[in-house]
Amino acid sequence: MDGPLPKPAAAPISLKQLADYLKLSPATVSLVVNNAPHVRTIAKATRARVLEAAKELNYRPNSLARSLRTRQTFTVGVIVPELSEGYFTLIMNAVESSFLQAGYLHFVVSHQGQSDLIDEYPKLLLNRFVDGLLLVNTELRQAVNVPVVSISGHNRMHGVTNIVLNHDRSALLALQHLYDLGHRRIAFMRGQRHASDAQFRWESTMRLAKEVGIEVHPELCIFLEANSWSPELGYLPTKQLLSRTHSFTALFCFNDTAALGAIRAIADSGLSCPEDISVVGFDDISVAAYHLPSLTTVRQPLRQMGDMAAQLLVKRIQNPNETYTDAIHFEPELIVRESTRAVPVEGSSLESLDIPSTL
Repeated sequence: MDGPLPKPAAAPISLKQLADYLKLSPATVSLVVNNAPHVRTIAKATRARVLEAAKELNYRPNSLARSLRTRQTFTVGVIVPELSEGYFTLIMNAVESSFLQAGYLHFVVSHQGQSDLIDEYPKLLLNRFVDGLLLVNTELRQAVNVPVVSISGHNRMHGVTNIVLNHDRSALLALQHLYDLGHRRIAFMRGQRHASDAQFRWESTMRLAKEVGIEVHPELCIFLEANSWSPELGYLPTKQLLSRTHSFTALFCFNDTAALGAIRAIADSGLSCPEDISVVGFDDISVAAYHLPSLTTVRQPLRQMGDMAAQLLVKRIQNPNETYTDAIHFEPELIVRESTRAVPVEGSSLESLDIPSTL
């Protein structure tokens, strides 16, 4: 530390104030003052510096007594399908920031859609004495004895709070947009079986299609199976669909990554998006606005969902006897860009149609 220590505060300072003074992260300071199991991963000189400042600045962590009583480790486990850019990057940026500010470390594991890892990872993390679990688009198959918050989760299970999108509203936004543009023969893409959102989103889409007035043709339905997290996810199924038929004017994709692959498959099949086939994605990942054509998509408020999930998990860990909600719902937004356009009407000019576009 540079310069003398300030005079002890009249009242105990907060963990964040102590961390700011030491120019260390709240997580590092929390590990030291709470003598957490992982504290030995921190340099001895740093530990001594933290303890000296805590004493001189009158820092009294209420969490210390609680830690001794509840055996908290100030660590949480995060289970995700994968760590690629896009959907998970947006969520994890918010999750990491919230845990850092709360003074919690987190372990992140990715199961890559493998059933055995989905079963085993909660057990392995609990064996490392995490205080709670945060799941991202991953199903919890057995109840656990710590608080759980699940983003895009739908399992109603004791101890679990689900952070979920309004899938009916999502489907309605996308389908009504395509219907209003004149699309009637629409291809649909269902997500992989291990994706916890896939079944619920599919059911909403099928139900809302009927309400909007769109007939679902089984031969135009694509069912994703691959564990790929690149645009290849949507490329191969779309290419296979186009090898069988061109008799559709729009494609509603499971996510933006698959949508980008689908647009390339359309081009490689000698067609064009949106002139021949309009494409709608889902999520609104960062690249969606800058792809050519820019992607019309259903936006999930992913950062807000990640932030809410992390904050709620910490609150439940710190207040184990308080009641908690079993679900928190977020609303989607349709972002209209260049990948959708009106179906040409005989005798009319597309150029005369006023189709909004938003970056």
